[in-house]
Amino acid sequence: MTPPAIRSGTGAPAALFFEDLVPGLTVDLGTVTVDGDEMLAFARRFDPQWYHVDPQLAEASRHGGVIASGFYTVSLFMRAYVDHLLSRAAADASPGLEELRWLAPVRAGDRLAVRVDVMGARPSAARPGLGTVILTGTMLRLGPDNRPEQEVLRTRFRGWFALRPVGTDPEATPAESGPQKSGPAESGPAETGPAEAGSPAEAGSPAEAGSPAEAGSADGGPAGAGPAEAGPSEAGRPSAAAGPVAEQHA
Repeated sequence: MTPPAIRSGTGAPAALFFEDLVPGLTVDLGTVTVDGDEMLAFARRFDPQWYHVDPQLAEASRHGGVIASGFYTVSLFMRAYVDHLLSRAAADASPGLEELRWLAPVRAGDRLAVRVDVMGARPSAARPGLGTVILTGTMLRLGPDNRPEQEVLRTRFRGWFALRPVGTDPEATPAESGPQKSGPAESGPAETGPAEAGSPAEAGSPAEAGSPAEAGSADGGPAGAGPAEAGPSEAGRPSAAAGPVAEQHA
């Protein structure tokens, strides 16, 4: 009996497997333009704080106009991640988010370059047939000249991906469907730790992912960061060195 085909995150036959997601790999997830009507509709439904939904109050405030909910921004990242990587990869699920930072306000009409960098990868001891991949996702606002102006979002998370089936020829994967590869990305002890699904180290400790310094306060407190130094297709995480403090509200 022929085993069922391993499917991508969107249900199509998978073309990329755990073995393809090597540390140092950068995957360009394209560019998204913030739709003002969609941005407001999301905030009215899920995050109706005045600086997200009231143009008059927001215009008269230090924000100078309506800014996007941080959760809308991360939703744009997720859609790009699905469209440009998970739609081709043998994705299973994610054991958790370790970092989420809103580094600068996002507004209607902004053009945001999106990418993920593979920071670490190892076979899963808890789930045979799967590997754990550690990824950093970034979104960078582009200027009129199409050059990155500022990093607006950074997130660090883990995903499970199926190992390539025995006997599958990796050369059979169409070249045009493979991720873009560039220089090595940073890695640290946390990227290769022994944790598996369900453990605090796998999904990130509350202090790491939920503290105001990492993800902003529950009522949308600011998180600081400076302009990004790396372009959308460069490898490794953009520099986290902080310049002038920018603000974003969840």
